[in-house]
Amino acid sequence: MSQCSYAFARACRGVRAKAVALGLFAGLALAAPLQAEPLTPLLAGTLPALDTAAPLVGMANLDGRTVALTRDQAWRLDAEGKRWLPLQWSGAAQAGAVIGDGTRAYLLPADASASAAAPSAVAASQAARSQAKPAETSALKTEPVSAVATAPVIARVTSNDTRLDLKPLPPLPIALSSLRATLSGDSLFVAGLAADGSAQLLQRPLADEAAAWTSLPGWPGAAAPRSLVAQTRALFVIVADPRGGADRMLRRSPENQWSEVSRIPGQVLPGAGRATGQAHVLYPIIDPANAQAAAKLMIYQTITGSWATLPGAQVAAGATATASWPDGLMWARASADGRQVEFATAQVQARKLGLHWLDWVVIVVYLGGMIGIGLFFYMREKRGSTSSFFVGGRSIPFWAAGVSLYAANTSSISFIAIPAKAFETNWQYLANNVVAVFGLMFVAVWIVPLLRRLDLMSVFSYLETRFHPAIRMLASALCILVQIGSRMSVILFLPALGIATITGISVFWSVILMGGFTIVYTAMGGMKAVIWTDFVQVIVKMGGALFAIGFMIWHLPGGFDQYWSTAMSLDKMHTFDFSFDITKATVWGFLFLVVFEVVLTFPKDQVLMQRTLSTKSDKEAGRSIWAFAAITIPGGIIFYTIGTSLFVYYKNNPERMNPLLPIDATFPMFIAAELPVGVTGLIIAGIFAAAMATLSGIMNSVATLISVDFYDKLAKNRTPKQSVFFAEIMTVVVGLIGIGTALLLSKFDIHSLFDLSIELAGLLGGGFAGAYTLGMFTRRANWQGVAIGIAASIALTLAIWTLQMVHPYYYLAISILLCIVIGYLASLFFPAPRQSLNGLTIFRDRAVEPGMGNAVEPGIGNRE
Repeated sequence: MSQCSYAFARACRGVRAKAVALGLFAGLALAAPLQAEPLTPLLAGTLPALDTAAPLVGMANLDGRTVALTRDQAWRLDAEGKRWLPLQWSGAAQAGAVIGDGTRAYLLPADASASAAAPSAVAASQAARSQAKPAETSALKTEPVSAVATAPVIARVTSNDTRLDLKPLPPLPIALSSLRATLSGDSLFVAGLAADGSAQLLQRPLADEAAAWTSLPGWPGAAAPRSLVAQTRALFVIVADPRGGADRMLRRSPENQWSEVSRIPGQVLPGAGRATGQAHVLYPIIDPANAQAAAKLMIYQTITGSWATLPGAQVAAGATATASWPDGLMWARASADGRQVEFATAQVQARKLGLHWLDWVVIVVYLGGMIGIGLFFYMREKRGSTSSFFVGGRSIPFWAAGVSLYAANTSSISFIAIPAKAFETNWQYLANNVVAVFGLMFVAVWIVPLLRRLDLMSVFSYLETRFHPAIRMLASALCILVQIGSRMSVILFLPALGIATITGISVFWSVILMGGFTIVYTAMGGMKAVIWTDFVQVIVKMGGALFAIGFMIWHLPGGFDQYWSTAMSLDKMHTFDFSFDITKATVWGFLFLVVFEVVLTFPKDQVLMQRTLSTKSDKEAGRSIWAFAAITIPGGIIFYTIGTSLFVYYKNNPERMNPLLPIDATFPMFIAAELPVGVTGLIIAGIFAAAMATLSGIMNSVATLISVDFYDKLAKNRTPKQSVFFAEIMTVVVGLIGIGTALLLSKFDIHSLFDLSIELAGLLGGGFAGAYTLGMFTRRANWQGVAIGIAASIALTLAIWTLQMVHPYYYLAISILLCIVIGYLASLFFPAPRQSLNGLTIFRDRAVEPGMGNAVEPGIGNRE
């Protein structure tokens, strides 16, 4: 058990869960969730019958076209969905089945031995050759004929308005019976049994036409597969029970490890299974005791391992083929007289979850309060002082700056993406918070006082003093790019996703609403408005988070005991991984990272440093970091506990999940569907608070960088009032750019925005962090070497990212390390710095090396 988990257990042991919840969360039972009512029923539908008595090989949806085929005929459904139109199709005599994902489809050969499979392979290959375009024919002719004639072939199915074509893949290396296949991204997986009865799993990348099949470890045992589905970066194989009972589900992890994860509540219809959303699979389940009855449609939640029956539709008895349908499944069966094929569909319907008027009142009061704080400081401040707008007149108390630091560091990523990460996995990333506290201690003692004594407004002013104006401007530009590209876009999009889930307002308008309000109060109030709104926002979001945790535990049948036993038995609160695997986030990786991500990165983080620079003295600046460190671990435990509570709650109530939503929308979905009226508005305000606290800091900090590092350097004869006005305009511009990038991000299906933000920050943010390290911890580094180090580190980190050599969490550390090593070595080829380094490094009471200027007096820094 991890130390955090042990401490939490001691605090709660011996106390009944409902007694604790009653004391901490008054009124928690005012409204109970509709636990018995599924959140997403099915909408049943039918399609026109097809006039054919031939057995149906399969169906598919190909880029909006619904097609059906027998071994010698093919049809497509017209745009109105009213009739089937014949397609030119030479057929494949031994075709077995069709698999697809809604946009692509592949024709599988019938079960056969290697010798018996040859006619099927030849037929498919010859049909494809006769129908291929001239450009494709030459490619097909390069396949070895002997190989095609001795091994089964899978062919890509393509369609237009008049014909259906086949494009064969390289032949399978072995003949398989009980053949099943699935698509996952750019890969095709095939499973089956070899002639000796062994389980076989093959994989082939689809992007490379010349790529060969790769053999992967098969599942344990020799049970025939009924279904193969790829979901949540894993493969799920349903295998038959040799005794004729319920099927079993086996899961293959990305590390090629197989495990039995579930006992099916029945038998899966052979070849059926449709991945839905990011973490669900829809299966038709047959009752083994009544095989002639209709199959019920059940959803499997791949994270919690729970099953739920979706009402509204059933798969009729005698169904012979299934295929993907938009947000659901379609199936076919022969009519009673055998002269037609009948089709039916089932589509998942998400219930619309609106807000009560009381929720809107809470949200409006919150937003009005934020605008009021901005207006208060706008009316109070003279606006003629750059110090007032950028660093709050250096009058902020350390405790307020510390809370603001925590608010800036716990954005919507913490409020939405971290609970989603803990829901999907465990508390492993919390280890970074624990280790980071030690790094913050070093920062509080050594780094922050050094920079605070220089009375900076832009932290990159240090790089100009230490190195060269070009280094300052390059690092500042990279920082602006990182903040807008990897921070603002994600921080805006995540809560917009949550708000859209909860209120029904589109992501577009959610981004506009949240970004617009933040722009207004940040541009009006400057850094004082940023810090004091942060203080209010921490109270709002942490209060909402604690209520949500208590609500979930309160509504578990077994209360806290059930929460704790479930979390512990499934290792959901596992925090410290001491393995030496660099492809995972381990304790050793965090120890390595804390040096780079906290100690060496903190000085270049304008968003955080600007808060410490707003304090009254270097001593107060250090205390603000101590306050920040004191809140970090308890705050992290709260957010990870939300994720674990969601896991236990939805494992107990799987029917209350929406399989169409991404994993990152899990907490917003809970807020919308389960919480009482009024509290939902409070949690939404907390989501707003989590995002706006960080957004306001980014807008103000980036505007500061643009004004101080570029406008003040390039503009002639500007006045302080003009600088402040320019910064206000830049706050608006930066906010609008952030809104634009968030809207662009919403166009992509991203599995984890938490991982994405880590990747982008590491790819672009490490170079200038290394520049600070070279400046503060060495005396030999010069501007030429640092410039080379920054450029080389970015280029090499991008190469590592392209090759996917390590876990994305290491990108930032690798980039910083590359900048330090390359930058220092490159500096040796240029003259040593000759200007005074007085107060610019951590070294004290030490003679300066030859050619490096005069000796420095301890503790004295240059002031602007």
